[in-house]
Amino acid sequence: MGLLLGLDIGTTGVKALVVNESGHTLARHTVEYPLLIPKPGWAEQDPSTWWTATITAIGSVLAEAGVKGADIAGIGLSGQMHSSVFLDEHDEVIRPALLWCDGRTTKQRYWITERVGGDAEMRRLVSNPPLEGFTLPKVIWLRDEEPANFRRLKTLLLPKDYVRFRLTGEKLMEVADASGTAMFDVGKRVWSEELMRKVDLPMDILVPVRESVEECGRISRNVAAMTGLREGTPVAGGGGDNACGAVGTGIVREGRVLASLGTSGVVFAHTDTVKVDPSLRAHTNCHSVPNRWCLMGVMLSAGGSLRWLRDVVADSERTSASQSGRDPYDVMAEEAAKAPIGSEGLVFLPYLSGERTPYRDANARGAFVGLSLRHGREHLMRCVFEGITFGMRDSLSIVRELGLHVSEIRATGGGARSAFWRQMQADVYGVPVVTVSASEGPAFGAALMGGVCSGMFSDLADASDQLVKIVSVSEPVPSNVARYEEWYERYRALYPALKQEFANVATVVEKHSQ
Repeated sequence: MGLLLGLDIGTTGVKALVVNESGHTLARHTVEYPLLIPKPGWAEQDPSTWWTATITAIGSVLAEAGVKGADIAGIGLSGQMHSSVFLDEHDEVIRPALLWCDGRTTKQRYWITERVGGDAEMRRLVSNPPLEGFTLPKVIWLRDEEPANFRRLKTLLLPKDYVRFRLTGEKLMEVADASGTAMFDVGKRVWSEELMRKVDLPMDILVPVRESVEECGRISRNVAAMTGLREGTPVAGGGGDNACGAVGTGIVREGRVLASLGTSGVVFAHTDTVKVDPSLRAHTNCHSVPNRWCLMGVMLSAGGSLRWLRDVVADSERTSASQSGRDPYDVMAEEAAKAPIGSEGLVFLPYLSGERTPYRDANARGAFVGLSLRHGREHLMRCVFEGITFGMRDSLSIVRELGLHVSEIRATGGGARSAFWRQMQADVYGVPVVTVSASEGPAFGAALMGGVCSGMFSDLADASDQLVKIVSVSEPVPSNVARYEEWYERYRALYPALKQEFANVATVVEKHSQ
């Protein structure tokens, strides 16, 4: 029996998936772990919790699938991007990992940009800015704030690559995840020695890099004894969670774009050539498909805005959902559908946690603009759905500006489950929005990479095309497209008008919080 194991080392837990050669999921198992918040704005995790959870998840998913470890032909790894693991000369963890959502490195971000020579040089060297969430500012923070720990630093890894090291003994990284460190020459698919010199960091803290489908180690004897996996089982390079999620939903050809609506919102577009936004509003990364790239836009509070609405405003919808055994978001969507397109002039800005794409503004905040006595609950509901979708279109607009044709949007997350929201997306984006058969997310894409690595599949894009099927299509309605175009222009005008006031408010808040 030829089976594949996909592992996703996420922010809230490890997800393990057993998949057969037809792409059918035999079992899935998730083991959760805590997020550490030692100070406001900080986010850390102990890498040992990832390892313990991984071992538990492997044993549990094999048992639930009713298969033996020897049946697993290949393993693929996915994981949260950007988060830093610092190892000493004995390969021991020096301190808890700084996560992608940790915001302590603003000072380091600006220092890096100035030291390197501005955005233009960052674009030339690594195709991306050194945002707070990325890995490079975390390394500089360690040097600035914990010099004794920095002096111990011998190896820098990302979460899934730390787990790979524990599984195989190999310290390696792959191109898709390396792209999110702000230390990687994305166009050449190698570490940027020039950037490392400019920020005075040694190259030897960086590990060798492979393509996502290449073998990056084999299961060790000790791990085989712990898990039941066969010693010598190949482990593929894998990828960051966004790249693996894209492969798992068929974003392996130009023209296809992923719109993933979770807590954050991600627009991920496959591209056959390197395309870099001159203003660095979107990220350019290596794709997990060999010798291909992607453009990615991220809005910080997509589903997070909807969850805020549910928790703070939607009391009656939550009560109704509880009484009927339904999902409260479905009830909220039904309420939103009662209001017309444009919510009768009520516009919502979804910047509850600041914004990354397209503004890179930590001070940006959410706002309802145009509120009047005319507006009721249905307008509040609808304008939040619309504001989130407009925010996703901001990223899609950058993709189009850079010359990529968009033929279809593949929706995942909360935006895929609601027919109301799928139609809204189709009308706002102006292209068909489809859902696909694969719904397991990054772990499924990682499993496919394990399949290529083990020889089960010869080509990652072909495997994804073969196993991921379209199951629904929402076509844009021309009259709705025209109406949304007007409201999108109004939405787009609001951030520039409020930008300075967002900064002013942040200054006053900081003053009175001291």
